[in-house]
Amino acid sequence: MQQKRISRWYFGGVSSSAAACLTHPLDLIKVHLQTQQEVRVRMIGMTVNVVRREGYLALYSGLSASLCRQMTYSMSRFAIYETVRDKMCRKNKAPMPFYQKVLLGAFGGFTGGFIGTPADLVNVRMQNDVKLPAKLRRNYAHVFNGLLRVWKNEGIRKMFSGATMASSRGALVSVGQGGCATVLCQPLDVVKTRLMNSKMEYGSVFVCLKETAKLGPKAFYKGLVPAAIRLVPHTVFTFVFLEQLRQHFGQVVLA
Repeated sequence: MQQKRISRWYFGGVSSSAAACLTHPLDLIKVHLQTQQEVRVRMIGMTVNVVRREGYLALYSGLSASLCRQMTYSMSRFAIYETVRDKMCRKNKAPMPFYQKVLLGAFGGFTGGFIGTPADLVNVRMQNDVKLPAKLRRNYAHVFNGLLRVWKNEGIRKMFSGATMASSRGALVSVGQGGCATVLCQPLDVVKTRLMNSKMEYGSVFVCLKETAKLGPKAFYKGLVPAAIRLVPHTVFTFVFLEQLRQHFGQVVLA
């Protein structure tokens, strides 16, 4: 009898982490652009500034937090979607209807976005540190140091700052992971990043929205170019790694 393999629940997190290692510099530049109060430099200029001040390795600042984010956010959304989809397909002996896949993808993305918020917050802060003067830097040693310090100094509520935006973005990205999703999600991503990077500037999502809006409509699309450029290779690498993991290490089921 023919055998086939299906993904294990953690494969999505592993494959997304591998992809993040390759696309992290673009994510860092996106964060730097989003946290500018006024648009002073564009993508190329920001990249040159970072390399000139801190060296090439600075483009990988916050990598440990980025990997932690993938192993919480991405692993959760892939685990929810693929586990439920495969179970339903085996039970009904037929593919899920399209509308059910959309709803399941949105639920998985929303849940993953919430679970991954603390790691995402530390990721944003570690990435943004390299553009700040030395006296203003938070200087987290790694993701766990950052999580502990946020919890101890700012409280557990601060660890989930931007969770609403992160969850909503996760749902949209999971439903339509492409260029259209990037354009739709960018305002959410900008507000999320600014909330996570803030100290006491924004008391709520509404305040952050209002302050960002004062900078003009374009402020909600800061970092769009590196975000769009990053999404394509990140998505491709994620699914290439995911397919290789499935083929070689996936759970065997009878076809």
